[in-house]
Amino acid sequence: MIKRSLLEPLRQALAESPAVCLLGPRQVGKTTLALDLAEPLGGLYLDLESEQDLAKLQEPEAYLSMHMDHLVILDEVHRLPGLFPALRGLIDRARRSDRRVGLYLLLGSASLDLLGQSGESLAGRLRFLEMSPLSVIEPTGASTERLWLRGGFPESLLAASDALSLRWRRDFIRTYLERDVPQFGPRIPAETLRRFWTMLAHRQGAPLNVAELARNIGVDAKTAGGYVDLLVDLLLARRVPSWHANVGKRLVKSPRLYWRDSGMLHALLGIPDMESLLAHPVVGASWEGFAIENLIDSAPEGTQAYYYRTSGGAEIDLLLGLPDGQQWAVEVKRSMAPRPERGFYAGCEDVGVSRRFVVYPGDEHFPLPHGVEAISLPGLATRLRLSAPTVAAG
Repeated sequence: MIKRSLLEPLRQALAESPAVCLLGPRQVGKTTLALDLAEPLGGLYLDLESEQDLAKLQEPEAYLSMHMDHLVILDEVHRLPGLFPALRGLIDRARRSDRRVGLYLLLGSASLDLLGQSGESLAGRLRFLEMSPLSVIEPTGASTERLWLRGGFPESLLAASDALSLRWRRDFIRTYLERDVPQFGPRIPAETLRRFWTMLAHRQGAPLNVAELARNIGVDAKTAGGYVDLLVDLLLARRVPSWHANVGKRLVKSPRLYWRDSGMLHALLGIPDMESLLAHPVVGASWEGFAIENLIDSAPEGTQAYYYRTSGGAEIDLLLGLPDGQQWAVEVKRSMAPRPERGFYAGCEDVGVSRRFVVYPGDEHFPLPHGVEAISLPGLATRLRLSAPTVAAG
């Protein structure tokens, strides 16, 4: 079993809060992680996609009152929207009896419903954590190249062959289109949404132009914007906003949109293996998105992620605003001899960054001119993870 890097943060959150909500796309490993954590505690697990478990919660307050001494795990909690007011009462009752932390672990496959439901009912009682697919700094036993090709969903990454991995990802996408999307949003024809997702895959990392997307699939801009919002809310895509400040430059302000899992991107584009990926026009954008997602996932809690681009050509692929006030600029290169573009240096001067990095596919770490460091993706991801402040137990 792979020890997930989120295990200790999740354990810490449950030691500090009465309820924790773990968000992440389906099949990312939320249930496995929750059961791994709860097993030594004798926790109670309820799957709200099971009719039997749903039946137990017809009177949620009465049923859960019988299990106040255990951690209760509620999987796919969006299936029971009326549960949150009951949880609020149970948490407040537990507080009065001095049981203040580690009561409920909620698992969800999307942020939109959960955030709306919990905002009022569980304000001040619920902490959110987000679980991403496996990253380059988790002990998977897979190479960075394999992780890039197959993506970080465990079933895909650990498949016996590239062909089996691709088949799993295609089934995963079909399940989302035909079953999961209708649960969370308006009824959208699966074929229309597939065309839209594939179109976005071809535009990996490009500035988001909703009006153009709308024209290409024959819908209005509001509808196309809703499709993008749904994809982001399902935690399958990431919008990276433009860094904005008064620097006296004309800034490109449209966000960039990335598929968060490189394996899903490749499945949508029909890329079966590494040779096909390296020959595909999306290879540079795919590597960039893979690096950006891994770095954002590895950064300390509270880090702000942006890109920077001006009409004059200054550009930073990823600008990380760390909680301690530092700003790290990252350029991503798919080259064993990485050299930053002139626009990267200009962008760093415009923003006034603290550190400058070029991420490349090699293993060595070495200096480049003008204070730039060439570093591997696992190397920079590890450095970001270690930069997180430690919280003393007690």
